[in-house]
Order: sequence, then C-alpha cells, then structure tokens
Amino acid sequence: QVHLVESGGGSVQAGGSLRLSCAVFGYTYSSYCMGWFRQPPGKEREVVATIDSDSSSSYADSVKGRFTISQDNAKNTLYLQMKSLKREDAAMYYCAADICGSWYAAQLKYRWWGQGTQVTVSS
Repeated sequence: QVHLVESGGGSVQAGGSLRLSCAVFGYTYSSYCMGWFRQPPGKEREVVATIDSDSSSSYADSVKGRFTISQDNAKNTLYLQMKSLKREDAAMYYCAADICGSWYAAQLKYRWWGQGTQVTVSS
C-alpha cells in the first residue's frame, strides 16, 4: 500500500521561500506520476504542479516561474521548491501519486494522498 508523508510547511513572510517534501513509502510500480495540490481556506483544491516518471513537469499558471517540482527516485521523495511566496499561496499543500498512463493520473484524480502540510504567508 502506498503511503505519502509531507513535510516542510510553515509560516513565511511574503517574498520568502519554502521547500516541501513528500516521502513515498510502499510504492511498487515502476512508472508513476506525482503532483502537488493545495487547498486554501474555504476554497476548492487545485493542482499546483505535476511530474511524470520521466521528470517532465507542468505548473499552474499562478506558480509558473516561482515554484519547481522535482523528485529524487533514490530517496523516494518528491519536492516542491517555492520562491517569491505570495499571500495567495497560503494553503494546505498535499502530495499525491498514481500510475502513469492510468485514467486517474490523466484526470489528476490521484488515488494516493498525503495528509497535507500547512503553508502560511504573512505580509
């Protein structure tokens, strides 16, 4: 069974940086896709960035040029480097995973999710 554990959230001033990590346990598939999502208070969850098994990535327009998604397969860890943080970036951040090529991955309806890590941005 796949188990995802996020870390690295916290409180930062606008303009600052944070790096989120997502440790993956129990993954048995050789080809998988992963993503970072966030849910601001009172709003819908939204995709932030995704990365495929070949490390090709995509970003929401709101974070392009500021956030970088990456993965270290040797450490089974996914990262999200966030720079130039804005107040509107404040949210609960979740990592998620599914099998590349599956309907779930294509629809960004990943089946495996972490518990989330909170990011707070103050002015």
